[in-house]
Amino acid sequence: MADTAVRWHVFFSGRVQHVGFRYTACYLARELYLTGWVDNLPDGRVEMEAQGTLRCLRQLVIRLKGQAYIRIDDMDVTEIAAVPHERGFAVRGY
Repeated sequence: MADTAVRWHVFFSGRVQHVGFRYTACYLARELYLTGWVDNLPDGRVEMEAQGTLRCLRQLVIRLKGQAYIRIDDMDVTEIAAVPHERGFAVRGY
């Protein structure tokens, strides 16, 4: 039985900008076969939508929290509707 795709919309706060967060998130998401995107916000937070199995989404967060220069102080996670036929994971923004 295949796992159902879950999509999270997440706002991360803490030391999440100017530490390679977006590119690390993208690399890890691709490694976990997740789809979606990640972007910096003007207020210092990072916004992400990620889609895949619940296990892989949880692994993404665990691996991000384990990075040397990243410090996640807070995560606001909302489960949203999955995007059918989405391909890849992208870094948005500058």
